[in-house]
Amino acid sequence: MTEISAELENRQYIKMTETPVEKLVGTLAVPTVLSMLVTNIYNLVDTAFVGTLGNSASGAVGVVFGFMAILQAVAFMCGQGAGSVMSRSLGHKDDETATRYTSTGFFMSLILGALIGLFSLLFLDPLVYALGSTDTIAPYAGTYIFWIILAAPFMSSSLTMNNLLRYEGRAKLGMLGLMTGGVLNIAGDAILIFGFDLGVEGAGISTAVSQFISFVILLSMFLSGRTQTKIRISCVDWRLKTMGNVAATGFPSLLRQALNSVATILLNSHASVYGDAAVAAMSIVSRISFFVMAIAIGIGQGFQPVSSFNYGAAKYDRVRKAFWFTFGLSEVLLILTAIPVFIWGEPLIRLFRDDAGVVGFALRALRLQAVTLITVPITMVTEMGFQSTGQRALAAVASSMRSGVVFIPVLLLLAKLRGMAGIQEAQPAAFVLTFFVSLYMSRLFLKRLEVRSKEEESGTARPQG
Repeated sequence: MTEISAELENRQYIKMTETPVEKLVGTLAVPTVLSMLVTNIYNLVDTAFVGTLGNSASGAVGVVFGFMAILQAVAFMCGQGAGSVMSRSLGHKDDETATRYTSTGFFMSLILGALIGLFSLLFLDPLVYALGSTDTIAPYAGTYIFWIILAAPFMSSSLTMNNLLRYEGRAKLGMLGLMTGGVLNIAGDAILIFGFDLGVEGAGISTAVSQFISFVILLSMFLSGRTQTKIRISCVDWRLKTMGNVAATGFPSLLRQALNSVATILLNSHASVYGDAAVAAMSIVSRISFFVMAIAIGIGQGFQPVSSFNYGAAKYDRVRKAFWFTFGLSEVLLILTAIPVFIWGEPLIRLFRDDAGVVGFALRALRLQAVTLITVPITMVTEMGFQSTGQRALAAVASSMRSGVVFIPVLLLLAKLRGMAGIQEAQPAAFVLTFFVSLYMSRLFLKRLEVRSKEEESGTARPQG
């Protein structure tokens, strides 16, 4: 190790373990929140632009969102799985292990993204219907998803690299890559959809190109010496044990995102019974709700590297303080964001699709979700806490609740009992039910930190990998 790199490592260690946690979480959260907001603004703008092409085109965006959730599942599994181990290794001052996991996580994501893309191209038509398309939505969805499939390996590995940068405590570098791609995506949508009159295909091309540009920018961060860990094919550990550790640690993220995808597909298929307007409506509601949640999730992602690094450094009180600060700040910001969404729900929906049928389906669902979103922060910070500290089983349980174990049966039951009204009520009901489970799990997480702290003080603590 050179003198310069050793000095950088020491400065980063001091920053992560001695900066007041409130300042540290906030500093790391700001670029993450900005990245998520820009990405979600792109998603909203994309929905609004495509919405001008009709209900079927608008519904196609919601359908393809289910496929994108699959790619995100792989990306987050590799990024958060490798990132959690990498960050705790840096807390141990073990740079070699950290770089090994960074490189392994990246190449796992790139290869898995390519395999998903190849498989999807071979079964494109049945895939579109499996995602919840109607006969009228399918042509638009097929055109749009083709370009998303081509960009699949770049999309998955870009999200993985962003997670790795966050876990290293360099969220600003991740923000640069994602925000550049997001801004280019918005501009590309406007030019290709309207300027070149390419419609849905223009939206797909714009997404694919911008994802590739983000990939190049993010990869350059690791290749140019701006990070403590590196991405090198020579550093990849192809052993099943290492890749299994990445997958097992990242499994909660995979599970959460995969269940999100299944939930989106089920939501689309149940809404399709009531026509394209219903599918478009629920797609719009999902995008707006996720935009609101993005702020809280961004704060939580600022908490993750603080939690994992300090857990690896055996500074458990800092993890506990970061937990409570993240929960409180997320709750306040989410409430402040949800209130205007509830009040001005109708004009907000009309920005994306000015259609009476769509507004009729969407408004009630949006307001119910705005009210119940206040229950999300405790769920979010608890599952992120378990995962960032390597508590895989509990992280998997926490991650599976909101959009899977609770939401899916609630959706199936309410859709059968109450029809479209039940579909509108399913996600809000799942938020509330998950909240009570998360209260118990949060106490368990904090209790385990207390136990670890006492073990450390008494000299009986076991090493944490």
